[in-house]
Amino acid sequence: MSVQSEKDPYTRYTELGGIINEKDYESALGREPEIDHKTLQYMKAAENIAKRAGIELKNTENNADPKIKLYAVLRGDQKPSDVEYHHEQMSDQRLFAEAMRMLDDNDALQKLIRAYPNIDF
Repeated sequence: MSVQSEKDPYTRYTELGGIINEKDYESALGREPEIDHKTLQYMKAAENIAKRAGIELKNTENNADPKIKLYAVLRGDQKPSDVEYHHEQMSDQRLFAEAMRMLDDNDALQKLIRAYPNIDF
């Protein structure tokens, strides 16, 4: 068994540069996006980001790629009033990067970073 596979997923996520707190991380991974007009817009934005970065998506006719769905969940989250910093405040590209970190897709993450060199990921 590799050292990488022995680490808990949240630790691996933070090692990849993830900054979302563990509670929100666990919550987002456990939810499916509610499909409404706003969520469909979020999903289309993520698809456009992936296309520009050359990230292959595994969409089917009835199901979106996990990266797209997780991005939509994260983008739909609202900042609690008692929190100063929240992932809702991130740029679309940065939030998409967080989704890839959460899913431990480092190859796609590196493509995104190369496609958007002026964004601090």
